[in-house]
Amino acid sequence: MQDNEVTGDKVTNILFCGTGGQGGLTAAEIVALAAVYDGYHAKKSEVHGMAQRGGSVESHVRFGKRVASPLIETGEAGFLVPFHKGERDRMLQYLAKDGVDLLKDLQEADGKLENKKFINTYMLGRLSKRLNISRESWLKALETGFKGRLVEENRKVFLGAAQED
Repeated sequence: MQDNEVTGDKVTNILFCGTGGQGGLTAAEIVALAAVYDGYHAKKSEVHGMAQRGGSVESHVRFGKRVASPLIETGEAGFLVPFHKGERDRMLQYLAKDGVDLLKDLQEADGKLENKKFINTYMLGRLSKRLNISRESWLKALETGFKGRLVEENRKVFLGAAQED
């Protein structure tokens, strides 16, 4: 976590990275929504390397009592959530020394999920175990973020991943 320049309060910094079409931007939106639903101030920023499926994509999410900037500085990400190992390797410089790299969770998802389109939801479930956001806010954010598209399936994957050790 990095200190917020404005208030001195701790801010949670999460960096999502992958390629276009993997659901990283949707996952980042859902985290930001869940944080807001739980009463936090949240900011999000997206960077698209190529405006097409398969191009590099990263999204910065920051939340806390008060957040000044949407961008995470190098070495300040508390969590690195990769959807592609190559992109994870490229963005590893952003991870704080005491930060959490969710690469292992991504590798587990590849082996556990029959339908790979739910990897982003699986990763959200794994991330949710590490954040101080209520389950109710997560579920509301999932429903809002997926806007009726496979909400029940996403909910099931999220809850399963959130309960794994």
